[in-house]
Amino acid sequence: MKANPQTIQQIQRALRKVADKFPATADPVLTDIHLQVKPESGELLAFNDDMEELTRIVVDQWLEPTGEDLYEVAATAIKQSISGLRDIVEKMSVLHPFSFVMMGEDNETMQDIYLVDDDNIILDSELLKGLDAELDDFLAHLMEE
Repeated sequence: MKANPQTIQQIQRALRKVADKFPATADPVLTDIHLQVKPESGELLAFNDDMEELTRIVVDQWLEPTGEDLYEVAATAIKQSISGLRDIVEKMSVLHPFSFVMMGEDNETMQDIYLVDDDNIILDSELLKGLDAELDDFLAHLMEE
């Protein structure tokens, strides 16, 4: 299931509410933004590091039963939504580096969705998969010469 435009708008509205709690003019705080999807209710919740709720929305499209893994569908939609709000997200008064983290129902970290550092922005952990093997191959090749 691909996120429809209404889903992206709903998620972006929630992200704007989160950003409003960390205005660019405020003193920066140390936190990550934790996002939790509740499959039974279609809710998306956002928390700070102290697990204080920042906002909550119901994503209508997530209420429809699908055979797909809702967490993967949600992660993709959230990444797309954050990408559309990069200017707002990156100006939040949160100390860098910070990240948007997807967590499961037991509050365990499932994946980093978006990492903001002063010099680096990582939208997808898939970009780093296999990096160790590539570096090992590169070093082995250098040692052969």
